Amino acid sequence: MSSTIPPLAGKLSGLQSSAIRDLLKLTARAEVISLAGGLPDAALMPRDRIAAAAADALSGPGCLQYTESPGWAPLREVLAARESARLGRAVGVDEVFVTHGSQQALSLLAEVLLDPGALVVVENPAYVGALQVFRAASARIVALPLDSEGLRVDLLAELLASGERPALVHTVSNFHNPGGVTMSAERRRALAELADAHGFWVIEDDPYGELYFDAPAPAPVAAYSRNVIRLSSASKIIAPTLRVGWMTAPPSVFRGVELLKQGADLCGSALTQQIAADLLADAAWLSGHIESVRTAYGARAKALVHALRDRFGDRLTCTDATGGMFVWADFTDGTDAQELLPRALDAGVAYVPGSAFAVDGGYRHSMRLCFSTSDAATLTEAVDRLAGAGQSAQL
Repeated sequence: MSSTIPPLAGKLSGLQSSAIRDLLKLTARAEVISLAGGLPDAALMPRDRIAAAAADALSGPGCLQYTESPGWAPLREVLAARESARLGRAVGVDEVFVTHGSQQALSLLAEVLLDPGALVVVENPAYVGALQVFRAASARIVALPLDSEGLRVDLLAELLASGERPALVHTVSNFHNPGGVTMSAERRRALAELADAHGFWVIEDDPYGELYFDAPAPAPVAAYSRNVIRLSSASKIIAPTLRVGWMTAPPSVFRGVELLKQGADLCGSALTQQIAADLLADAAWLSGHIESVRTAYGARAKALVHALRDRFGDRLTCTDATGGMFVWADFTDGTDAQELLPRALDAGVAYVPGSAFAVDGGYRHSMRLCFSTSDAATLTEAVDRLAGAGQSAQL
């Protein structure tokens, strides 16, 4: 007896799997040096300190039980103190909401802030996780370019002057993924002023802000406006496995997210939130740990940038990696990064073509390179392999 399979929701028809996740399946071979992933280095994660925090949490009765939907209260207190220091103003516990990684916060915010067809402004190239969320919300997406100072806020002002009214603007303001740039202080203030004047939300996605190599990034956009919702995470500074992210938001947004999270997963893990609270509250230890990560990543970033400029010369330009985990590179000689990728994989090196981050096409001559999981010698070897693949492509 045959049966008719019920249909799925129509919004799925416009969604695609992340090109990066698909690429990672091809780079699992041991002989491939992968610059494609966006992973922190597991060797730098504080395994012993996490184990000690887990043992402390397990010694008490509460870590195996449900916790509050907005997060374990002591963790929210720790995060409120950290956010207060970052923003230069008092952030109340009632403004801090803990989520299952910052990606869940982004997904819940899309449901709270967006109706189908609402206008969302993103950066181009764009963070693919944000694109997936906004497309699933049936938003109308407009992409504005980045330059060395971050989002082109002047173009946003022109868009507003033309009569467009975004529901929200999404920005990765510090050490951009994938663009590798940081928004200037002047543009942060200008973006906040536009949000206040025109009444739209800004989502400031900031998982990399503490991973600076030379100097801290400017004050967050949220320091200048209450229309800014800040997202951050413990994944890049401690370990992704904790799945502890958070947002700082005004009460109306907080309440909306709480209602939706109750329907999505009710609450997060009391165990991992207690572990995270222990680690984040230990200021002296955490400061030293993050400094060690900065030192390692900074040396790797410099090695990658030096190798790229040394091997490719004026055939390629790339960002100066001043923090975070990524370098963005552009071929100036017409090399198509998408077409080069199979040859690069054959040569034993992987990267993400820039087209994976394009909103409406483009960036065919660009690529994103992650330096966080390889030492300097391996990164130099990866660039040598990439250069060899490029030369074979020209033959």
